[in-house]
Amino acid sequence: MYLQGIRLRWTAGLISAVLAAVVALVIPQVLQLLVDELLDADAVTSAVWLAGGVMLVLGLAQAGLIYLRRFFILPPASGAETAMRNRLFDVLQELPAAFHAAWGAGQLQSRAVSDLNGIRRWFAFGSVMLVTSAASLLVGFGLMLSLSPLLTLIFLVAAVPLLVAGPRFRREYMRLSRSAQDQAGEVATAVEEAVHGIRVLKAFGREDHALGSFLGQAQSLRGREIAKAHTLARFQLIMIGLPELALGLCLLVGLHQVAVGGGLSVGALAAFFATAAVLKGPLEGLGMLLGMTFVTKTAIDRHIDVVDLTPEIVSPADPQTAPEQGRVEFDDVVFRFPESSEEAAPLFTGLSLTVEPGETLALVSETGGGTSTLLNLVPRLYDVTSGAVRVDGVDVRQFDLADLRSRVAVAFEDPTLFSASVRENVLLGTGWGRESEDPRHILREAEGSAGDLPDDDETSRYDTLLAEALGIADAEFVAELPQGAETAVGEEGLSLSGGQRQRLALARAIAAKPSVLLLDDPLSALDVRTEERVTAQLREALAETTTLLVAHRPSTVALADRVAMLHRGRIVDVGTHAELLARSETYRAVMSPEPAAESLWGGERV
Repeated sequence: MYLQGIRLRWTAGLISAVLAAVVALVIPQVLQLLVDELLDADAVTSAVWLAGGVMLVLGLAQAGLIYLRRFFILPPASGAETAMRNRLFDVLQELPAAFHAAWGAGQLQSRAVSDLNGIRRWFAFGSVMLVTSAASLLVGFGLMLSLSPLLTLIFLVAAVPLLVAGPRFRREYMRLSRSAQDQAGEVATAVEEAVHGIRVLKAFGREDHALGSFLGQAQSLRGREIAKAHTLARFQLIMIGLPELALGLCLLVGLHQVAVGGGLSVGALAAFFATAAVLKGPLEGLGMLLGMTFVTKTAIDRHIDVVDLTPEIVSPADPQTAPEQGRVEFDDVVFRFPESSEEAAPLFTGLSLTVEPGETLALVSETGGGTSTLLNLVPRLYDVTSGAVRVDGVDVRQFDLADLRSRVAVAFEDPTLFSASVRENVLLGTGWGRESEDPRHILREAEGSAGDLPDDDETSRYDTLLAEALGIADAEFVAELPQGAETAVGEEGLSLSGGQRQRLALARAIAAKPSVLLLDDPLSALDVRTEERVTAQLREALAETTTLLVAHRPSTVALADRVAMLHRGRIVDVGTHAELLARSETYRAVMSPEPAAESLWGGERV
């Protein structure tokens, strides 16, 4: 699949490489003719010039063929690497949240970077040189056999131990390669976690602890890489040492044959050893090329581990749709996390709830009660185990995913921002920038025909949308940033405070103009006064938007028209905040401050 359209260039490069190797083997044969001619009694000076000229032409031809090899091979190798990386990223986008929860980010990063770099190097160099080396050895041994069958037989005897050691080396080296590459993924994960959590580590003074843990993993990787090197070194010792010993024996036997007139000329002996010298490089490099091939095989296996996964959450073959109204229904929903065993108790057991168009409904539960997970079922970040979630009367599993997720926007409690500008982050869920992100547009841009830029009216519309969203989320701080809305927020928005990140994530959800808005406790990092302003602005802005709101404090519940109490996997009561306080002991226990939160002044609650 990845070689489609580039096989011809790769084949041309391979042919160039093989021809270069054959030309290199022809030079010793010219040397034989030259030596024998010079030792002849009737030798003439012109023979030297002729032989020298032929060898010069052959040398230039070999250099030209090596250039052609690189010219033909390198672009398709880079193309194959890019295709594999694009395919991997595409699959990662399609795989469900459960997959990403189970896999470490470092494992995926090592597959996307180091593994694919290794595959490219093998495709551009290893695969070609492996075939070329095999061709060189085959042709070279044939030429050596024509020069001296006896010396060739002695030389080939050295290959017998290689036939025995080769399969054992392959098994051991592939096992160590897989182990080292997997451990490299663990090290990458450790680095990523430490960098993202650096403030926590510093705050708790645990830098030394993190370093100690990392050193252990790095030492484990070092040990596995050294074991790989030792295995390869032992094999190369055989690959290099035995042919050298065989050549030494060939030299003694060859000199004896020349001395006693055993049918071997001086020129043939010189050509035999010149040919052996040409074969020395391919023979010595064979062990390295085999090791490179085994590492690449492991990298390909690791790539296939991911790209061959079948996404469980996909658009149906015959999707349905419906007019956008914003009605959300949970119908007898049972949900168990995909990684859970069949014996594990489900998180939701027959949960039913209806949210009318334009209504704001708060979801309340004890900590860990599943309110956040319930929101994730609406845009199909997870699928229900049984029952159904419906949007506008259609089961969400029957929607085209793009259609469904265009109707729904989410603001998570722990907001994720990307290494981009404030504008790009806030307008992520809108149509802004989609043309520039279209892969076909990127190709057109690379060819110098990207097409027209958005007109002024289109730009103005998105500017208005950005300003409105930032205003509702009380994110006026953006104007004070160095480049305003064009300021890059840094990786995961860590250059901003928690409250600022939450407000930008909230603005992103609002800017998408969804018919269903899912807010997962989006104001938890805000101070009381900011929360009051945002709450008032949201109440006005969401008047016609269906909103499901996860709430853990009364001030957030104030946004809601109704409140649903989730307890032990079911909705046990629905009503206004005042109604539930009056009749539900469970609700009062969740929403009332703890006694420890009482003020020291007169015992009043704060």
